[in-house]
Amino acid sequence: MLDAVVVGAGPNGLTAAVELARRGFSVAVFEAKDTVGGGARTAELTLPGFRHDPCSAAHPLGVNSPAFRAMPLHRHGLEWLHSELPMAHPFLDGSAAVLSRSVGETAASFGPRDAGAYRRLVQPFLPKWETLAHDFMSLPLTALPRDPVTLARFGLVGLPPSTWLMRRFKDERAKALFAGLVAHVIAPLGGLATGAVGLVFALAAHAAGWPVAKGGSQAISDALTAYLKDLGGTVHTDYEVKRLDDLPPARAYVFDTSPTALARIAGFGRHYDSYRYGAGVFKIDYALDGPVPWTAEEARRAGTVQVGASKAEIGAALDAASRHGRAPDAPFLITVQPSLVDPSRAPEGKHVFWAYGHVPNGWTGDLTDAVERQLERFAPGFRDRVLARATAGPPEFAAHNANYVGGDIACGAASGLRLLLRPKLSLFPYHTPHPAIFICSSATPPGPGVHGMSGHNAAKAVWRRLRQEP
Repeated sequence: MLDAVVVGAGPNGLTAAVELARRGFSVAVFEAKDTVGGGARTAELTLPGFRHDPCSAAHPLGVNSPAFRAMPLHRHGLEWLHSELPMAHPFLDGSAAVLSRSVGETAASFGPRDAGAYRRLVQPFLPKWETLAHDFMSLPLTALPRDPVTLARFGLVGLPPSTWLMRRFKDERAKALFAGLVAHVIAPLGGLATGAVGLVFALAAHAAGWPVAKGGSQAISDALTAYLKDLGGTVHTDYEVKRLDDLPPARAYVFDTSPTALARIAGFGRHYDSYRYGAGVFKIDYALDGPVPWTAEEARRAGTVQVGASKAEIGAALDAASRHGRAPDAPFLITVQPSLVDPSRAPEGKHVFWAYGHVPNGWTGDLTDAVERQLERFAPGFRDRVLARATAGPPEFAAHNANYVGGDIACGAASGLRLLLRPKLSLFPYHTPHPAIFICSSATPPGPGVHGMSGHNAAKAVWRRLRQEP
């Protein structure tokens, strides 16, 4: 009998398996798709030689992950590549605010009225970032805080809505950039703890950047898989699990799935019926005949570019998709240009480019024209560079990854307390109604992102149970 079986080979499932194997437990992973990866995969979606990331592409939380940093993933091929600027946020006048490794450069890009406010916001936390990241990403009670005072101070700043935090800023540049940071978790700007979301992304950039993985996001999943196999674990792909009887006997079962799928497979009935999924996304992967012709020079040097003219425009786009059930006329876009630092991703002189906007959950329309009209506002002539495009709306995302219910790549609504209390109100969110069954997907804290910490935290709950057994 195995000690643990993990269902789902996304970053969280693989991390949970690694953590258990490192402690001497026998582990097997079962994945429905024919490759590992979940939200961290790479494929030729458009033309031969153009390697795209179907979901995640830039990894500020991955390079900062306490779980990943404790593993020798570099020995298994994972290499982080950093652009000159982690992120840029261009404006219609051709200027841009930036999120740089340098706090000073970032503050200066906001202008003199907000430079000091930004420094005062981040400086108390940056020297203690590693400990703070560990404490923040280990919540709730999976470990005692290493620095409870700093964590409490962070909570006082981050728990209120981001709209409160943004009152520190006087001008549009800082407000728009920070609003865009919050939008990375598809959260309306007025939700609880959204200030913490924006602050975490900013601190992560200053501490370790917003890199891409050399060769594509698949390299993260492949490195985790190789390390797991070195530890004696096994991985079975193309193996869909429809019920518990499909799995071999084990002392514990760990699910890197949505709560909906877990309830169906494990026979938990209506246990997760109150769980809510959030807005979906519409994403376009581009093969380009050259770099994106951004008007703002800073955007041409940034790995990630946020596209939204103002805080108000960004907030309206989020509200349209999350609250009003319609696609925004001017979508807020998160874009990534990996081939700026990784020429292996495209033929010589060509580029891959990735952009998505938010749409209602389950939306079946086509946002391509709205996305490209928005891009043309900040990069005139963009359409002339397009060689091919691959589009994916909520139905395609759900088909690509069963965890993306209705196209929700966060695997659960991030509005209000749902950002913190996932998947149910509990101090032990990785536990389920059955004592031998656990959940480790991004439906559990600390939530969405390729960081493996949901798997890491869930693995702690599993090994504690396994060690209690005679």
